[in-house]
Amino acid sequence: METRTKLREVRRRRGKMPPKDVSLKRMYTEWEQGRVLPTDWRDELCEVFALPPAALGFVDTAPPPSALDIPSALEITRIDAEIVEMLEQQTDHYRLMDRKVGAAIIPQTVAHVEHMEKLLRTALPGKHSHLAAVALAEGAALAGWQALDAGDVTKAWNLHDVAKAAARQGEDPAVFAHVTAQQAYALLDAGRATEAVELVQYAHTPEIARRVPARLRAWLAAAEAEFLAAAGQHRQALTMLDQAADALPEGDTDPELPFLMLNSTHLARWRGHCLARLGADEAVDDLTRALEGSQVLSSKRAESGLRVDLALALRKRGDIEGSKTHAQRAAELAGSTGSARQRARIAKLLVD
Repeated sequence: METRTKLREVRRRRGKMPPKDVSLKRMYTEWEQGRVLPTDWRDELCEVFALPPAALGFVDTAPPPSALDIPSALEITRIDAEIVEMLEQQTDHYRLMDRKVGAAIIPQTVAHVEHMEKLLRTALPGKHSHLAAVALAEGAALAGWQALDAGDVTKAWNLHDVAKAAARQGEDPAVFAHVTAQQAYALLDAGRATEAVELVQYAHTPEIARRVPARLRAWLAAAEAEFLAAAGQHRQALTMLDQAADALPEGDTDPELPFLMLNSTHLARWRGHCLARLGADEAVDDLTRALEGSQVLSSKRAESGLRVDLALALRKRGDIEGSKTHAQRAAELAGSTGSARQRARIAKLLVD
């Protein structure tokens, strides 16, 4: 009775005519039983009970946006062939710059990836949005590789996750296999060689191998060989190197694989790297032939890595002076490209 009286008084003070007591009693009963919401009495109830609206169950809800408001709230993108071509050209530009200057362009490459992510989030579905997703996968994998070279394993792993998701969206098995296998290098650099083998084998199943170009099959086999060598699996590593050599076609590149350069010189270098990890004496011959190949010298990072491998192989052979010569040149190259990854390998080599 007292509450209803106070409500009537507050109602009257606010300049509103309160209902008769019988009517208010009936209304109050309906409020208590939850059959009716006392929306029109919110202010009076808050004053009488000295509580905020939320404490009494009143929730402010905004009206749904009008259809006319949606264009102003969302940026809708239509991706066409020209946009995809520009994205691919930009990625290729950063790929070429990466071979020359290394880690210095990481901020630009990451910004390029973020731009493509934003573009795809607001894109309407269609053929060209799938192609843009593939472009994102290639760009994110490049940025991830650069992060790995700079020594940031976590950033490298995360960027490759972006690449894998984009490759799935683009429904491109070749790109998906490549970026997944490349992500395994983050595990390798974190000292988890066995798990790196598991990841590359997930990307290099017989089913996937049948669906991708021969040059990529060779690359996947060589990558698996490297991880097997790091895990100490000598026989399996040599088997995969033989598979890589058998699968490798003529030439350096394929138009359908713009992200991949692999020829016989590169594969000789890769084989030498694996053999050096395994402590095999013949590694020196493979690495020396690879160093004589003109293509490897176009990438300072590649030459630095090759010379580290050669220094390691020569040291195992007992040629300490030759090992030091290649290690010093590798250190100069790693310094010019900002390659923390190669500097770490050189430091370990010098310590050992």
